[in-house]
Amino acid sequence: MPVFDRPSILVHHAVVSILVLFSASGHPQALPCRLIQNTAVCNNFQLSTVPTHLSQQTEEIFLDNNLLVNLQDGCLSRYPNLRTFSCANNHLRTVEKNVFSKSPLQNLNFAENELCYGHEQVAQALSYLTQLKTLDLSGNGLTEDMVALLLQNLSSIETLYLSRNAMLRLDRSTFRGLDQLKELNVERNLLFEIDGAFDHMKKLKRLNLAFNCLPCLVGFEMTQLVVLNASHNSIEWFITNQDLQETFQLETLDLSDNQLIFFPFLPTRNRIKTLFLSNNLIDFYQHLANNASSNWTTSVEYYNLGKNVSNVTMNLWNESLHGDLSHVELLDLSGNQVNYFPEGFIQQMPRLYWLKLRRNCLQSFSLTPEDLPVTLYELDVSKNRLIELKTSQRSISELNNLTYLNLSSNGLLKFPPGIFTSLPSITTIDLSHNPVDVCDSEESDYMSFSACFVWSNIVTLKHLYLADCSIQNIPSSAFQGSPLTHLELSNNPDLQINQESLIGLTDTLQHLGLGNTGFQNFDFSPYTRLKSLNLSKNFISELPASLMSLNLNLLDLRDNMLTTIPLDHAATLAQRLQAVYMNGNAFNCCQLDWFRTFKEYNSIKVVDQSEITCLDSNYRWHKVVLFNAVRCGHTNNGESIVWYILLFATVSLSIVGISIIYLLTFKPKMLPRAIKKRCWRPTSY
Repeated sequence: MPVFDRPSILVHHAVVSILVLFSASGHPQALPCRLIQNTAVCNNFQLSTVPTHLSQQTEEIFLDNNLLVNLQDGCLSRYPNLRTFSCANNHLRTVEKNVFSKSPLQNLNFAENELCYGHEQVAQALSYLTQLKTLDLSGNGLTEDMVALLLQNLSSIETLYLSRNAMLRLDRSTFRGLDQLKELNVERNLLFEIDGAFDHMKKLKRLNLAFNCLPCLVGFEMTQLVVLNASHNSIEWFITNQDLQETFQLETLDLSDNQLIFFPFLPTRNRIKTLFLSNNLIDFYQHLANNASSNWTTSVEYYNLGKNVSNVTMNLWNESLHGDLSHVELLDLSGNQVNYFPEGFIQQMPRLYWLKLRRNCLQSFSLTPEDLPVTLYELDVSKNRLIELKTSQRSISELNNLTYLNLSSNGLLKFPPGIFTSLPSITTIDLSHNPVDVCDSEESDYMSFSACFVWSNIVTLKHLYLADCSIQNIPSSAFQGSPLTHLELSNNPDLQINQESLIGLTDTLQHLGLGNTGFQNFDFSPYTRLKSLNLSKNFISELPASLMSLNLNLLDLRDNMLTTIPLDHAATLAQRLQAVYMNGNAFNCCQLDWFRTFKEYNSIKVVDQSEITCLDSNYRWHKVVLFNAVRCGHTNNGESIVWYILLFATVSLSIVGISIIYLLTFKPKMLPRAIKKRCWRPTSY
């Protein structure tokens, strides 16, 4: 029977462990890569060369976030089945000529490297990739001439990423031969002109031009394109070729964050479903042209870098020439200068679901099926200059798909009676930051226009936001019959609210906002479903005991007058809450047991704990997280005992010093004799 000593056993187990950890399917692999089936993941290991001991069956190699500077000839020859090779975010400058010789590579990622320094040699290496489908050259400092050289022999590419480079201008030579290209991303370059660069790309479906410096897109005629993102440029004009009778396949057009003055001139035949136009300068101007005594220009001249002029003639002031809008489902015009909509403009979009008009200059708006499509699901007209809403109780009921309505931050003073009770599907209404009030259902006058609303018996309403509306009183049973889950009443500083005001909400209410309402006391115990409660910016000096019966997830107690929290209350809250806000109170530094209790429980997060302060006995502020409880030792007169110890030590030392000086001055022989008597005794030896 063989005998093994302990070191031999340890070595044996170590070898077995290494073989188990770094083998897969019987094929050894080089440290420190992980082999998952036929994929080798070697990211973030500070490698400077391509691993040479991976399985020959490897189909994918990922070397992102390493230290590669050069790819040498033969480094990939061991992997004849390699389909995907990624070495993004390295320091690659050169790729030797025969690296990809006879390689069946289909996906290559060279993003975030330094290929601009060795692009000519890289171009020679890429010329062998006759089967390449996807190429990522983002973040390499490439100019348009470098890009043209790198791509000159890659006619098989279908997806190309060139974002975060240094291209200034695209023309017909940049992408010559890329007839199979389906997706192109050139965002975050410095592009200011495009001259026929995409004319030959008949299969291009997705084009991303975002975050460049393009001044305009005129004569647009890419009928095959499905998605165009030209956001975050300086585009003032978007004009399609109106003479084309072919149907454009465009479904998503993003022109947000530009300098558009006019609503874009869309193709006369298209399939646009999503139209992003936010953060431009768009308005409608026909009313100005009608009032003008002189003839207004109707043409725009566009010059390219080669000084070629293209005369684009449009009836700029004709509000009916906006192209086909019949397929639009989402229109985002937020952050523009729209004062009004031309008659029937929105009705040109019979499939519209989302209409976003936030931050414009509208002074009135009509909620009628004559002006809005009945398909409308979400309407946001917040942050405008609305004074009144126009509608009728009879016709508004036809908007039976409208679910979300945001009218916040306006100056609404007039509403038709029963306007919201007539919306059959409404679930969310936001009237915050408007001078509106809550009516008593029994005393309201349904026949007159007012800014007072009845919120009872709206059986679909679940979210109601009435923050900063100068509401002073909420009548009894004001919300009865409406199954509200969210009620926001914050920033109404003179609000008078009591138990009767919220009758009918005990079984539904989940969020209640009472911040900055002058809140003093309220019995929360009936609201057993409450999950979020905002009591910030009030004058609360002690927590309502009824809070302890709730299973809240979030509690906001900022900017109140709390000095401490009873330990039993703190323990209860710590067990139930997930998050709490406490900053802005006058906590006592020597009564912070509640804070230590919160820290002991991992289930509760004090979101603003680094900002919470407390006052010590000398009325100095301290950060709670930095305060040392040892400093809270007190005597009867409230001063720390440490000061008394220091005072006693000082006095004692003074007395000893004075005694020594006295003896040395008046009895100089006494001290030496005493020292000699005690310290200079004769020894036994």
